[in-house]
Amino acid sequence: MTEQGPLGHERGPRVPFGIAEVTGPSMVPTLHHGDQLLVHYGAPLRPGDVAVLRHPLQQDLLIVKRLVELRDGGWWVLGDNRSAEAVDSRAFGPVPPDMVLGRVRARYRGIRPGRQRSVGVVLSWLVSAVRPVLADRSLSRRFRAR
Repeated sequence: MTEQGPLGHERGPRVPFGIAEVTGPSMVPTLHHGDQLLVHYGAPLRPGDVAVLRHPLQQDLLIVKRLVELRDGGWWVLGDNRSAEAVDSRAFGPVPPDMVLGRVRARYRGIRPGRQRSVGVVLSWLVSAVRPVLADRSLSRRFRAR
């Protein structure tokens, strides 16, 4: 994940919103490689939200994951793509709350390179390009049931 929004000093961002870009498949089908994300820094967080956070073992790396539950003083986070390599709490445990930077509010997908720019393609892109990223409130219950 790459950060494009203006971040402030170590204590947090100076502005409430920023843009980040997804790299990798860990959040498919919710998010795809190349998606641009509208991140709401300092937003209240609840289980099921998709969030941008610092990787606990490599703090200069930002990752995007779904918040499952508060556990042992930190957030248990998982990728939505269970078949992708585990770069989430299964590998590094709970994430301290101060490492969770913000909640993802929306995603934006550009027109894929090489696609023709016909009226139909552009209209279908306009309908699907910007979507809210919704919380999955049932995730915590499903996670505990396993």
